[in-house]
Amino acid sequence: MTGEAPSQDVLTTDLYEATMCLAYLREGMTGEATFSLFVRKLPSGRGFLVAAGLEPALDHLARLRVGPAETTAFAAAMHRPAEELEAMNGLEFRGEVRAVPEGRIVLAGEPLLEVTAPLPQAQLAETILLNQVSHQTAVASKTARCVLAARGRPVVDFALRRTHGTEAGHAMARLSALTGFAGTSDVAAARAFGLRAVGTMAHSYIEAYEDEEAAFRAFARTHPGPVTLLVDTYDTEEGVHAAARVLHDLGYGPGCAVRLDSGDLGELAVRSRHILDTAGLPEVRITASGGLDEYEIDRLVASGAPIDTYAVGTRAGVSADAPYLDSAYKLVSYDGRPVMKLSSRKVTRPAAKQVFRRPGLRDTIALRDEPVPPGAEPLLETVMTGGRRTAPAAPLDAARRRFEADLAELPDAARRIRDPRAPEAGVSEALARLTEEVRRRIETRVLGTPGR
Repeated sequence: MTGEAPSQDVLTTDLYEATMCLAYLREGMTGEATFSLFVRKLPSGRGFLVAAGLEPALDHLARLRVGPAETTAFAAAMHRPAEELEAMNGLEFRGEVRAVPEGRIVLAGEPLLEVTAPLPQAQLAETILLNQVSHQTAVASKTARCVLAARGRPVVDFALRRTHGTEAGHAMARLSALTGFAGTSDVAAARAFGLRAVGTMAHSYIEAYEDEEAAFRAFARTHPGPVTLLVDTYDTEEGVHAAARVLHDLGYGPGCAVRLDSGDLGELAVRSRHILDTAGLPEVRITASGGLDEYEIDRLVASGAPIDTYAVGTRAGVSADAPYLDSAYKLVSYDGRPVMKLSSRKVTRPAAKQVFRRPGLRDTIALRDEPVPPGAEPLLETVMTGGRRTAPAAPLDAARRRFEADLAELPDAARRIRDPRAPEAGVSEALARLTEEVRRRIETRVLGTPGR
């Protein structure tokens, strides 16, 4: 027994990862294994995915070490004496990771990352890798679509209060910045990731005063720089008139805005623009919020609504229309033997892989050791060897530049907000041939039905 508290990093795993890990160790199955993490098919309404979650995943792998405290905790979960799990004591990740860098656009079936390590190590990493990569890729893909829908207008993140936990909120702030958002309401994330913190006021602030205009004046006195005034607490048009009087009287203009948070945002934006222009405040901008996502932003932009900035929250922070990905972490080789799964609708391809990309996101999934075809580039890079990063974590700006470059190459049909059509990755001849060979081997040796 040990008096030390077990690492939550290590224990954040499904129980069956630990039970398999123990069985492998007890049976001496410690040969080199490769697992591939990929998304089987894109959710409805998605024409592409944005690779994300790699950086926290690598941080976790670098800390993955099972000591006496963790062994005891696993034993308690299995209702076994700790001595029976002694084989797990001292296990740590010392493998290799090859991955698509964050910010790159990926397609269905393409590995986002591959782990090659002794089998128990690679197995124990499954849960956290799927959790981080799947969730963050889903959110980054959602925020990317919001940026596309806005067509050059700034989009900011207001999601923290309703994300599924504060860690998810911080991730949302980072991922939205990666895909082009202009700021976040999350102060901690802004500080951690070097982002612009943004925010206005709540309806409760207005309600705390007897008079709406008095609330605006008090807020402006406290914040002498550019302010954004929330104008829909009572009557929106009257609120805009009151905001205009305050901004005009105080000489505020450039950088200031009014915020619309409810009602027919398009129609109210038109009326608000007219009021502000008539008051001699053409430089005061209009921000819209309240239940926005890429679909509503697309509708408002297409209608010509004079909205300058879109603030998105809940629907983007939880990727409301596609809150999960059909992702998998599958063994593709063990001890030099390529393996695959044959079950209905979940067939996998064997062996370690590479993805070759040609202009226009014309991708080919190939075997890892195939030569790079002319005019193509490999997507997966080695990011960890011997359980240690090959380089420091990439800055967020680098991921954003990768995203922007891939987005520029994405076909128009995949960029569409409504009814997008995703490109499909091809398969190299060598990978197709190996897949068929492994299939025949399994059917003969395991199923006893050659040629099935």
